[in-house]
Amino acid sequence: MATPHAIEEVELRGHIIDSLLLPKVLDAITAGGAAFTIKQVAIGNGRHDPSYALLEVTAPTQAVLDAVLAQVSDHGAVPTSAADCTLVAVDMDGVFPEGFYSSTNQKTELRLGGKWLPVADQEMDCGVVVDPDTNAARCVPMADVRVGQQVVVGHAGVRVFPLERIDAGHAFAFMNSPVSTEKPKRVVVQQVARELFSNRNGTGKSLLVGGPAIVHTGSGPLVSELIRRGYLDKLFAGNALATHDIEQSFFGTSLGVHLSDAHLAEAGHEHHLRAINRVRRAGSIRAAVESGLIKSGIMHDCVKHNVQFLLAGSIRDDGPLPDVVTDALEAQAQMRAAVRDVTFCLMVATTLHSVAVGNLLPAWVKVVCVDINPSTVIKLSDRGSFQTVGLVTDVEPFFRSLLAELDALEKDA
Repeated sequence: MATPHAIEEVELRGHIIDSLLLPKVLDAITAGGAAFTIKQVAIGNGRHDPSYALLEVTAPTQAVLDAVLAQVSDHGAVPTSAADCTLVAVDMDGVFPEGFYSSTNQKTELRLGGKWLPVADQEMDCGVVVDPDTNAARCVPMADVRVGQQVVVGHAGVRVFPLERIDAGHAFAFMNSPVSTEKPKRVVVQQVARELFSNRNGTGKSLLVGGPAIVHTGSGPLVSELIRRGYLDKLFAGNALATHDIEQSFFGTSLGVHLSDAHLAEAGHEHHLRAINRVRRAGSIRAAVESGLIKSGIMHDCVKHNVQFLLAGSIRDDGPLPDVVTDALEAQAQMRAAVRDVTFCLMVATTLHSVAVGNLLPAWVKVVCVDINPSTVIKLSDRGSFQTVGLVTDVEPFFRSLLAELDALEKDA
């Protein structure tokens, strides 16, 4: 490598050793074509003591150095040189300035007027807009940015606080190991039950992101019981889950198959269309429930127990049901607003909805993904929702075990 002439000092603080942040930073520096010198390091003596490292990063060009600094900033490495963030005005609706700072899902702060200020509405893959009158900063998706807004450009004056390692004795640390069908499932289910129980009895909010397999596998009544007992505050799904849930309420079938004995109903392939048609005539799912048209099921219990539901549409949808939001950006905006107070998210048997919601959640929201297909959990992690922990199992046994664990918690309370 040519004699370096671009140099910057960066520092890391916190649990940088046991959370493997320091090795990640060093690897990113060398992989990016730069070099490092560890000028100072102080390792915490106790398990909960923070550590500190001061690094000198050298690169052959300023462009290489800038690219490396951008990479390591996501791991919490902050230049020691004091600099405020750079703001550039938006010149076109729905378009960020070139070189805009692309946000992560981790806690972030900006330096403005020499002071570090928090970024609100933390979400990955957004820009950061600053109100010049109040210096309030928030993440804004590309489609929502408007002419004249001040957007952060570059990584100067931006610092990220990566999540630290969870205690190895904690169930979520165990769950966050590589996806496997061989994990002892009861340990995982017990922890999910504790999260739901804690939220029901506290201030937290629990979100279920569900796919139609919940209905197809006969798990609908189990989810309904969770709703009736107050364990779910919100439901995100698509047209399919709601349609087949309502089809079951009307005809006792899902995809034309009787769930009681698994035999095909005569002309059963028409049932989901007839269910949609009845609800469209009623005007909405709520109207169909309140009129007595829909007498049971997940959607019935969401209405009766004031569980907020949001149905996002797909190009594959039949009908769709009148409550389905068919504009993808509008559905995303409504989901974004609805997840702000969520503290625990349970994703069950839906790849696309799981990825969509995972993109919206900040890293400190605990996420558990239950699916018979391990690739669903892997996709979530690959797309940046690294806080997701997975359980590879069928849907119905999971919900049945979950209710049994909740029964035990209620008994002991």
